[in-house]
Amino acid sequence: MKQLTIISGKGGTGKTTITASFTSLAKTAVVADCDVDAPDLHLILKPKIMEVMRFSGAKIAVVDYDKCSECGRCIEHCRFDAISESYEILENRCEGCGVCEYVCPFGAIRLINRESGMAYKSFMRFGPMAHALLNTAQEASGKLVALVRNNAKELAKEYEKELCIIDGPPGIGCPVIAAIAGVNLVLAVTEPTLPAIHDLERILGVAHHFKIPAVVCINKCDINWENSKKIEEYCKKESIDVVGNLPYDDVVTEAMIAEKTVVEFSDSEIAKNITMMWLNIERRLS
Repeated sequence: MKQLTIISGKGGTGKTTITASFTSLAKTAVVADCDVDAPDLHLILKPKIMEVMRFSGAKIAVVDYDKCSECGRCIEHCRFDAISESYEILENRCEGCGVCEYVCPFGAIRLINRESGMAYKSFMRFGPMAHALLNTAQEASGKLVALVRNNAKELAKEYEKELCIIDGPPGIGCPVIAAIAGVNLVLAVTEPTLPAIHDLERILGVAHHFKIPAVVCINKCDINWENSKKIEEYCKKESIDVVGNLPYDDVVTEAMIAEKTVVEFSDSEIAKNITMMWLNIERRLS
C-alpha cells in the first residue's frame, strides 16, 4: 500500500481542505485523519462510525486507602503537587511518573492506565476512514497517531485499498513524525506569509531528515505574489517540486458550509487546480 501524508508547518494553511478533495478524487484509497489533537476532516466527510477503541497513552496514580498510613512520603516526593493533604490524586496534575508508587513503604499507591482518547474505524461516502480524538490536555498524541495509521492499514487490507491518504497534524513535533514515518510521499501545504515560509522550511527539514520525498503546494498563492515567488525560489534551490499553486477563492468556505469537498461542490479554478495537483501526485505514487 502506498502512503501519502499531507502536512503543514503551521495550522490553517488548507491542508485538510486538500486532503478531503484528494479523498474524493482517489479511486482506491483509505483516509486517515492523524490530526488527533484537533481533528476536523470528519466535518466534511461525515463518516459513520463502525468501531470504537479506547486509547490509553499515559498512566495515573490511584491510592488504596485501606493500605495508606498517611505517612506523607508520597506528598513529599511528588514534584507536580498532584497529591492533596487528604491523599487524593489530583487528576489534572498527575503526570503518571510513578515516584509515589516507588516511595510508598506500604504499597498503597499504584499506576493504572489513564483513558487519553478514542480511536475510530469508520466508513464515509468515499470509502473507509480511520480517525481519533485525544482528550483535552492529554499527552502521547504520537502514540494515538500510530494507532490511527495502524487502523488505516487494517481497513485498507479489509477493503482492498491500494493507497492511504493521511491528513497530518501541523507543526514539527512527535505527532508529525508519527504521521510521516515510512510514507512514500509528503505534500507540504504552505501559504505566502512570512511565518508560513519559516514553518515550511522547518517541516521540509523534518521530511529530509527522515529521507521522505516531499513536494509543496502554495495555497492562496495570489494574496502575496512576492512571497509566493520566494517559496518557489527556495524550493528550486532545494530541488523540491512545487506541484500546486492554488488561488484564494471563497468557494472553499462555501464548500465547507455545504459539508462537501471543493471538487464535489464546484468546477471553479481552484477545484481544477486541485484536480491537476492530484493527478501529478498520483503519478508520483504509481
